[in-house]
Amino acid sequence: MHTYQPDITCTGPRWGVVDISFDGPEDLPDPFAVEFGALLSGPDGAWLRVPGFYDGGRRFVLRFSPPTVGVWTFETFSNLTALAGHRGTVEGTTPAAGMHGPIIRHPQYADRLAYADGTPYFLLAFEADWLCLLDCENRGDLARARTLVAQIAAAGFNQVVMNVYAYDVPWPKDPALKPEHEFAAPSTFPFGGSNDDPDFSVLNVAFFQHLDRIVQLLGEHGIVAHLMIYVWNKLVNWPDMYSAADNRYFDYVIARYQAFSNVVWDVSKEALTYGRCDMDYVSERIGRARCLDAYGRLLTVHDYAYCARHPDLVDVISIQTWRSDLHQGMVEVRDRHPGKPVFNIEHGGYERCPYMVFEGDYDDPVVCLERNYDCVFAGAYSTYYWQGTSWNVVIPDPMSLPEGERPRFDYYTHLATLFERYDFSLLSPVKRSSSGHCLSNGEGLTLLYLPAANSATHVTLGQGKRVQVTWFNPLTGAFEEHDPVVLRQWLGFQSPWPGQIAVLILQVVE
Repeated sequence: MHTYQPDITCTGPRWGVVDISFDGPEDLPDPFAVEFGALLSGPDGAWLRVPGFYDGGRRFVLRFSPPTVGVWTFETFSNLTALAGHRGTVEGTTPAAGMHGPIIRHPQYADRLAYADGTPYFLLAFEADWLCLLDCENRGDLARARTLVAQIAAAGFNQVVMNVYAYDVPWPKDPALKPEHEFAAPSTFPFGGSNDDPDFSVLNVAFFQHLDRIVQLLGEHGIVAHLMIYVWNKLVNWPDMYSAADNRYFDYVIARYQAFSNVVWDVSKEALTYGRCDMDYVSERIGRARCLDAYGRLLTVHDYAYCARHPDLVDVISIQTWRSDLHQGMVEVRDRHPGKPVFNIEHGGYERCPYMVFEGDYDDPVVCLERNYDCVFAGAYSTYYWQGTSWNVVIPDPMSLPEGERPRFDYYTHLATLFERYDFSLLSPVKRSSSGHCLSNGEGLTLLYLPAANSATHVTLGQGKRVQVTWFNPLTGAFEEHDPVVLRQWLGFQSPWPGQIAVLILQVVE
């Protein structure tokens, strides 16, 4: 992130963040009521209207992310003379190494995601609701957050589902929970005052400055911040819906974080579940976000009832379902929403940790992995939960735990590796076997996922084709190359690993 004073020439990499600061007047009125932003014009006639935001003291910030290489000129607007009419330029330079830009709907395959530069994006998400609050009391370092985020990235996860703010959980807590792992009831609050005694007339700028650091940290590790702007079941004392304070908070989040190319919006976790709001409110929030967000970041709602009713208003269909026949359920959802990416944001698989944090329906590490494969082989994206990081309990250094207590991040490293080797964007569900679940690119490549119950599968890919046979072990990440075979009617393939999940890969070679 680069910070500049006004009226000078600025530079910043394409898709990076450039902060340009301006001083308001000494007799500053209510800073959160100040209108401030800039109009920017760039190469090939492009232009953007970017909102600014108040950042404490007399400081206002225009936060800009050059969407292209080239020179962008700006002029600020404001209802305060001191902030209006400032001009300058921002030169967008070549993107930093490894920077692929924001994630977008795939330009060729509308039900898939990609980076803006065309690089494939296989969404593999990690739930960490309380990440926003790690190290919030420490202005000098992000020691715990850095450790956890580095381990998340090393495992191959490329999106973190997190709240902008959460306070506490309504369910019972494990008596053995150590204080250093309990992050509920924080002293910090996004508004003035505290959660118990709020002052909704102001926003706590220091809270958002800390959240800046978390979002930036995720970006440094190539991870998208999936920001759930509201959450209704984490005991947050929110202002009334549609109130001036509610609008101020929502608009501020959109204004402050839209320039981060590693951000996607989620209006609310489990938006309609708790009776706090209705579909009209969610639609109104989406409209506000669309109007304020100059960059058009992807947007979804953690609520399938809403997404199913209003698929045209979201970019990604999000669903939470714990059903046992998960693969079939995800196929049905995908079939109902052709041309939209489908994201299982919560499937009831919460891998166990040293504490009992939340009682889902599945906590065995392998079973949780199987549920992610059920989603992926239905052509959908998925999310991983470990009870030691998903909610108020956060163990910031999971890999330091004794063997047997650590999360099985390695399973997801293997899953990410599989779809680095075989581009998920090109694969769609098909029925090509007697059992198991198939993905095919329609051009000679077929991946067949065999649940643990399968000792074998029989393929129906067409006779006479010669195929290379490869087995992939989801538990070890090993690829086993076998001799090519010629397909014939009802050809069977025996799993090398009886009693566990496996992936069979068939590639036509002639």
